[in-house]
Amino acid sequence: MHEKMETSNDRIEVHPFEPFLFEGAKVLMLGTFPPKPERWSMPFYYPNKINDMWRVMGLVFFGNKDHFTAEGGKGFRLEAIKCFLKAAGIAMYDTARSVVRERDNASDKYLRIVEPADIKGMLRDYPSIATVVTAGEKAAATAAAELGVEIPGTGCYVTADIAGRSVRLYRMPSTSRAYPLALEKKAEAYAEMFEQVGVKLP
Repeated sequence: MHEKMETSNDRIEVHPFEPFLFEGAKVLMLGTFPPKPERWSMPFYYPNKINDMWRVMGLVFFGNKDHFTAEGGKGFRLEAIKCFLKAAGIAMYDTARSVVRERDNASDKYLRIVEPADIKGMLRDYPSIATVVTAGEKAAATAAAELGVEIPGTGCYVTADIAGRSVRLYRMPSTSRAYPLALEKKAEAYAEMFEQVGVKLP
């Protein structure tokens, strides 16, 4: 009888980043889980240079998809991103604290969530957060399950009760290039959501 050999599919990965949370944050944005470190262009959320999150943010808030792009176009300007997020009141984390990659890629489809993030705990600790924004189907489904609400439609929200206060849970388009929607259309959807929840730069 052959012993089972450990494969990459058996390895549990723990989230590499601390939650980006701060007093006065209004919105908590949640993806699913970061890609493998070899795909990072910076040690922060949405680190893959071919993910469009920071291009979407550049378009929405600065009218320029390359606002956060580093010189040479090989990554992003991390300190500029952090300063922007704090100014806008946007906190960040992901819906999974640990995962197993069923395949050797960054696709949500092949991520098995071992331990979801403590979203309720974060919302209790930061009562100024009134909106949770998820990017993509798996993040939305995981957050909805943790908050005990239905999964919202893309571009829509449902309301959860957290410690006696009402919190909106939005499901927004994935910023992965694999999601079949033009960058400008993704930016339009995010712009509308941010306008609805009153997020703007001072």
